[in-house]
Amino acid sequence: MLRAIWAQAHGRILGADGTMPWHVPEDLAYFSRMTAGSAVIMGRRTWQSFPDRFRPLPGRRNIVVTRDAAFEAPGGETVSSPDEAIRIAGVDAWVIGGGEIYRQLMAELDEVAVTEIDLAVDGDTTAPELGAEWILSSRDPETGWHTSSTGTRYRFLMYARRSARASLEA
Repeated sequence: MLRAIWAQAHGRILGADGTMPWHVPEDLAYFSRMTAGSAVIMGRRTWQSFPDRFRPLPGRRNIVVTRDAAFEAPGGETVSSPDEAIRIAGVDAWVIGGGEIYRQLMAELDEVAVTEIDLAVDGDTTAPELGAEWILSSRDPETGWHTSSTGTRYRFLMYARRSARASLEA
């Protein structure tokens, strides 16, 4: 199964200047829990945005998509295309960013896990729009928002591709 995971503020903002313009520790824990033990597919800039101590992301097969043949990702694997990343990732993988990689792989995804952050922030990277082919399959909490230890409101949303959900229910 190929899934994506991201956190977005109002306007589908994912980031600004290579960082997330918020700090929600509960979302980082959710990301860690959801992706643990799986392959993670990311673009070069996403890899480079992680502090050195988190590269590679522990307990995951780190696959970095880059057009730069000379780029090295110590502890990770580099590939030249999103298709190659999917091919080597195996049956359980998460696309973890950035915006360009999400867009390139949207047609291949079965599920998308979105942490919705209740903030209006400026940013230069946006999440893809989830169109009519996606349905909300779960929401935590069912109504309203969680409040982070930092005071920021957030909620976890899981979307399934309509065709994928239909085949799961058959």
